[in-house]
Amino acid sequence: MKMKRIASMLMAGIMTLSLAACGGTGADTGSGTGTGTSTGTTTTGTTETGTTETGTTETGTTETGTADGEQITLKMWCIATESDSNRHSYEEAIKEMETKHPEVKLEWEAFENQSYKTKIKAAVAADEMPDIFFTWSCAFLGDFVEAGKVYCLDDVYANYKDELPEVMMGNSTYDGKHYGVPLTMNIVGLFANMDLLKEAGYDEIPGSYEDFIACCDALKGKGIIPFGCAGKETWCVTEYLESVIEKSAGADTLNDIFLGRASWNNQDVADAVDTFQELVKNEYFDPAGIGLTNDEVKANFMQGKYAFYMNGTWNCADFAADAEFSKKVKVGEFPVINADKSKLGQLIGGPSDTLAVAASSPNAAKAADYCMELGKYICHYGYLDGCGLPAWTPYGDTSTVNELTQTVAQIVAGADTMVLFGDTAQNADDANTYLSYVDQVYGSQIDGKGFIAGLAADIR
Repeated sequence: MKMKRIASMLMAGIMTLSLAACGGTGADTGSGTGTGTSTGTTTTGTTETGTTETGTTETGTTETGTADGEQITLKMWCIATESDSNRHSYEEAIKEMETKHPEVKLEWEAFENQSYKTKIKAAVAADEMPDIFFTWSCAFLGDFVEAGKVYCLDDVYANYKDELPEVMMGNSTYDGKHYGVPLTMNIVGLFANMDLLKEAGYDEIPGSYEDFIACCDALKGKGIIPFGCAGKETWCVTEYLESVIEKSAGADTLNDIFLGRASWNNQDVADAVDTFQELVKNEYFDPAGIGLTNDEVKANFMQGKYAFYMNGTWNCADFAADAEFSKKVKVGEFPVINADKSKLGQLIGGPSDTLAVAASSPNAAKAADYCMELGKYICHYGYLDGCGLPAWTPYGDTSTVNELTQTVAQIVAGADTMVLFGDTAQNADDANTYLSYVDQVYGSQIDGKGFIAGLAADIR
């Protein structure tokens, strides 16, 4: 009963949130029939339980049977690599689909997050997309929709709307049409190793920014590094920087900038960037982190090298699965820096992880129905694992959901505003420019003034 109450509270809270609207000018690529033909290659063998992360496959011809009862092959790309928290949810969902839909053979490949962004963009440009593909919502998917490369899901969504709230579809809806299947939703969480905080004299995650800085100083005094951040993967830096900007300049300001409704030339943003750089200059971050990947930084955090780790709440699954570490870790919200502009409950995140269908798929209508149902199961198993909060209405026994995810659900249920991650809220070109400036900030090559001036000149 406790988890049912939490699930109800979560969904009610989400319904009241102010979420970024990612409407665009995408063309309708059809809602009842697919267009074009698939030019992508697929494996000739059965690979229903996944393939290697290298993305290498044997070449062959896609099966395109369409008669009732005839088996067809669908190809899917995603980022659920062996080391990804979501891997298990994909495996379980695919097993369930194999049982329910023996007429479909799914061949799927998983790729590392950063390399996938390049791969899927290249595939879209070359018309070599798989039938089903993972994407981030908002502007990232919107670019593909505008190019006419994504199949409209309006017809199939009508069969699932009682299980998938319309509010969860907002970030993948363009010109009033639905183009994506949301999976889990996540926010940026402030994870803390409470054993290390206790060494510095703290029994809880500090609630105010002043106490937070005092805690970091106390940790340094004990020889403990406050933060770990993966400089080799710039999106990890944004998890810190965007939280600092939001809690300094306010959620509406950051959201308006990401969505192109306001200029980057904003003094509050410049001040926030300077605040972030003070954290770096005060040696609160592991200096070696600039050359580390997220997997390496995450492992260091779990091994007790850092006291804090700012990252997506999909990490709750891995943290909870480690019997020893799960006793030490808590999750909270980054504190407010400027109470005149921001407040608790303003979060970075929202429904972003999405599946979509290529308009060029020779079996687009079948792929759309398969994609929608698969998304439901990925969401279900991901929620049970603690990989994120459910975009779909929870069903079945959810009593096994871990305490970290329960805490995140409470944070989200009480939230005021969510601002989607900057590298997906913005279009591809703007996101790349933005990330290049974030790199320069983390490397102390530019300050807040240089950050806003550069982005204002290079983006708008």
